[in-house]
Formats: sequence, C-alpha cells, structure tokens
Amino acid sequence: MVVNLPDEVLYKVEKPARYIGNEMNSVHKEPQSVKIRFAFCFPDVYEVGMSHLGMKILYHMLNEREDTYCERVFAPWTDMEEQMRKRDIPLFALESKEAVTYFDFVGFTLQYEMSFTNIINMLDLAKIPIKATERKEENPFVILGGPCAYNSEPLWEIADIVVLGESEEALNELMDLYIKWKENNKPRKEFLKAASSLKGVYIPAFYDVEYNDDGTIKKLFPIDEAPQTVSKRFIKRLDDSYFPKDIIVPYTEIVHDRIMLEVFRGCTRGCRFCQAGFIYRPVREKSRKKLMSDAASLIENTGYEELSLTSLSICDYSDIKGLVNDLIENYEESKVGISLPSLRIDSFSVDLINEIQKVRKTGLTFAPEAGSQRMRDVINKGVTEEDLMKSTSDAFKLGWSNIKLYFMIGLPGETFEDIEGIAALAYKVMDEYYKVPKEQRKKGLNITVSTSSFVPKAFTPFQWEPQNTMEELKEKQYFLKNKIKSKQITYNWHASPVSFLEGIFARGDRKLSKVLINAWEKGCKFDGWDEHFKFDLWMEAFEECGIDPAFYANRRREYDEILPWDHLNIGIPKEYLINEHKKSMEENLTTDCREGCHSCGILEFEKSGVCFDGALSS
Repeated sequence: MVVNLPDEVLYKVEKPARYIGNEMNSVHKEPQSVKIRFAFCFPDVYEVGMSHLGMKILYHMLNEREDTYCERVFAPWTDMEEQMRKRDIPLFALESKEAVTYFDFVGFTLQYEMSFTNIINMLDLAKIPIKATERKEENPFVILGGPCAYNSEPLWEIADIVVLGESEEALNELMDLYIKWKENNKPRKEFLKAASSLKGVYIPAFYDVEYNDDGTIKKLFPIDEAPQTVSKRFIKRLDDSYFPKDIIVPYTEIVHDRIMLEVFRGCTRGCRFCQAGFIYRPVREKSRKKLMSDAASLIENTGYEELSLTSLSICDYSDIKGLVNDLIENYEESKVGISLPSLRIDSFSVDLINEIQKVRKTGLTFAPEAGSQRMRDVINKGVTEEDLMKSTSDAFKLGWSNIKLYFMIGLPGETFEDIEGIAALAYKVMDEYYKVPKEQRKKGLNITVSTSSFVPKAFTPFQWEPQNTMEELKEKQYFLKNKIKSKQITYNWHASPVSFLEGIFARGDRKLSKVLINAWEKGCKFDGWDEHFKFDLWMEAFEECGIDPAFYANRRREYDEILPWDHLNIGIPKEYLINEHKKSMEENLTTDCREGCHSCGILEFEKSGVCFDGALSS
C-alpha cells in the first residue's frame, strides 16, 4: 500500500526533505519484481541516520541482490509524527512510500541505548505488534544489529532476530534462507529455528532466564534446541568485502555530509573502557589500492568535495602516510579535502597533517581521555602528557589555533586530583600556544574541553564496575568547571541523567523490557535529544515496574555473577577481561598488540590467525 503523503502535510513540518526521498543514487525497484522487501530502519531522524556508514554499506549491498529491495526508514520528527497519527498515515519507506508493515523484514541498527524507545515508537507507527510473541504469520520479522546488539537483552521481547557482529555475510545468508522458507510455506517459527543455526544469529525467544532473589541471574539457558552460545560474525578479509561504489547524496544537510572511507576494522590499543576496541577484534586493514579504488568511485559518483578516513584509531593504519599522500596527489587539484576523526596524541604526525592542510584545514581533535597519568594507566590509554604537549605544539606551529580535547569523568578509581588534572592539561596546552613565536602562530586561541560521563559497557574489562551516581558526576563536573577560568578555554559536558539511563540499559537484562515499553507509553522517545528527554517519566516507569535503576547502573558485579550477555561470544574469553580489570586496579599497562600478542583469544576464536590481516607489517 502506497502511503498518501499530501503536500499540505509537508508544508506543516520543519524539514520536508527528511520525508521525500528520490535523492541521487537512491535505489528504486519494482516491488513486484523481488522476493524480499527489507526496511532498513534507523531509530533517529534522517540527518543522523544518513550519516551512518553501516546503513550506506548494507543498503547498497542488499540492493545488489536482484531478489531483494532494501529501502530506508527513519524516525519521523515529532511534528511529522503528529501529522501521521492525526491522518492515520502509517510508517513508510522513503523509496516506494509503501507502508513498512507489508515488508518481509524490518531491521533496526542499535547505535545508542537512548534510541531504544524510538524503535518501539516506529513499530507502533508502522502498526506492527511491539512484542515478538504478538506478531502473526503475515507480520515482518524484526531484526536488530549494531554495537548495542552485543547486549540487546532489554529489547528481547521486541526482537525476532538479533545479528551479532559484522552483518554483511549473515544478512545474505538470512535472505537466502528466507526465500527457501517462503517457498516452502512453513510456519514463522520454522524460519526462526533455521535462522538460529546460522553463525551470528541470535533468537532471544529461544533462551530463558531464571533469577536469584537478589535480582541477579541464576541461570540463562537455551530452549528449542538453540545453541548454548551465539558467536559473533566478522569479515576475515576486508579487501574482499562489499563496499558501495556510490552513496546517496541528500537534498538536505546531514550530520556527516561527506564521503566516509572505511580504512580498517578493529583496534590494537586495548583501552579498557572502549567496547568497540574489544567487540571489533581482530584488526583487519584494507589495502591502499582498494581504498584508492573506493575513493575514486565515490568521488566520481557523488560529487562530494570532502572525504573522511574512518576507523577506530585512524593513525594506526599501517599505510596511513602512503594513503594520505596518494589521496592528496590525486585530488589536490580538484580541491577534495581529506579529514580525519579524533587523533591519538601519540600518533599525531606533523608530516601527515602538513599533507592534509595543503587542501583544506579541518578540525583538530585529540582524546587524552583522562587528566592524570595515573588515570590514563588505569584505562590503558597508553599516552603521556609529553605526547599531548608535542602534538599540540606541532599543531600550533602549523597554524592551528582551535583545538578540541575529549575526556571522560567517572572512571574507575578516579579522584578529584585526576579531575583537576584535566584543567591542568588544558592550561599546559595553552602555554604551548604562547611558546610559539607570535609571528608564527595563528591568532584566536580556542581550546574546547569536553567531558563525557563514563558508562561501563558489556564485554569490556570495566563491565563489573559501578557507574558513578548522578550526584557524583554532577559534583565532578562543577569541580572541573570551577578550575577552568580562562576565556580561551571552553568547557562542555554531558548531562548526567542521560548517562545514568545509558548505563542502565548498557548492562541491563530482560526485566528492563517492560520498563522500556512503559516509558514509551508515557511518552518517552528521542531520549538522546535534550528537548525530548523526560527523566521524570523514566523514573515513574521504573517505579511502576518495581525495578531499581541503580541496581543496573551503580552496582559492582562480582566476577562469578552471571551477566545478561554471558551466552554471547565475541571471541575474547571472560578470563582475559578479568585479568585486564585486575591490571587496571594495579595501574599496569597492556602494550599495543602490534608490539606483541597478549593472547586475548581472538586468534583461537576463528582458528585462522587473521589478526592484522592486510597490514603492511603482516
């Protein structure tokens, strides 16, 4: 059913370009010509979702299948939702404008815990039953993926299928399996049973949980012959993996409006707070030849004039200088700018940044993460104050005067001396600026210090740690604010109630499912947006469900406690994470994997020795 979206509706919403589709490089097919309709849903607005690299990859990958039509769906902003509910317009896909409820699959990517209520809201707008148990044979299968899928237990009632890890291969296998199931006209449950045999595919309904009297998990076990554990998927050779030759060029401005060139996956640094650093192991690099080929196609097919190199720690790419030199050489004349995400302060390269600024000077962001050396050792950041001073001094000499510094507060074992160290570092960076001769440095120094509140995540060495309470975080934020007096240093921080909610769901269990639904029924959605975050309603939802949120956010776990994600396998054994946690308490470092293997378990996981695949050092 094609949705009727009259002009008068578009006239009444803030940004109609979010809903009209038909952008350059969007894919359009005859729905009758395919066997599978896949709605790729992003649980946030168009501008955020269109900046997501995973959506760009999977959208085009699925559409390269002749039997599949993948379309995009974004969360309508509140003004559009009001019009849709008033006129009984169901959630629709951008390409065909057809109602999502008639699709075969509705896939959501879980990038951030604060988007969970938007998933429920979008299902409701689509007129798809919110709970998996209430869906009938004709309803689509709801699939979840993305980094938060590594603990999707708070969404267990909502998901039919969860894909764990990099989903390119698993999704294709699922599509093939679906076509066979559909041709055989078997019951819905038979498809889920068959899907559960695929590596990386987790069916929450096929597992059950028993709890102790204190609320911790007593037993977590498979039913219906499901596997005991579900292991993640990852692509072994990135040069052979799918990457789009073109991407959709939006009509309206989006958050990251540029080409994103994925350079490698994984990270060797072992920062103990970083979930991505553990779940995306092993490290796999694309070759410079492959990257140059991808860049050429994307620049030619989109007309973008900026290309961002994307990875967890971009300067760790073993061929970074060669890649940047080639990109500059090829695109300097056509004025295509190259940008890098936040840089490690120990791998900042004067030569590299000199090359980049030949075309266009982009922002410069460093992430020391903690203010004191003691704290940086606890989190295994592996960088020193000397590294930061050298990097920022080099940057000032090269003409930068606008530097951003990212830190976290609320880290395990943190003291007020560590917090004070953040302010001290910012002042020392300011001193480095004034050491540069006046005629050499650029005018208008601006140092931005940003702190986020540490949220312990699943599958990290800090997964057993309590999160700081909101009161503790607030006290630390004001303490730091009072330590920064210079007008040349700006201090930004994140509100602690949002971090508190994020902390609850990041390590939550199945009992939180009813809280999520209750909070949505009360009107919670777009919780990541300050103007829509309704903390009081969330607290009401917890109270009505009889659940103490501090149990999830602020409680220390023991090593022998069964965690809600213990039946999922990322390839890193729990023993390794425990050892890393103990080393953090002793302020001992674990060196970069490139300096020597620490036997984290990922090589044994696939039994193929693929770490550093593609790297020049391999």
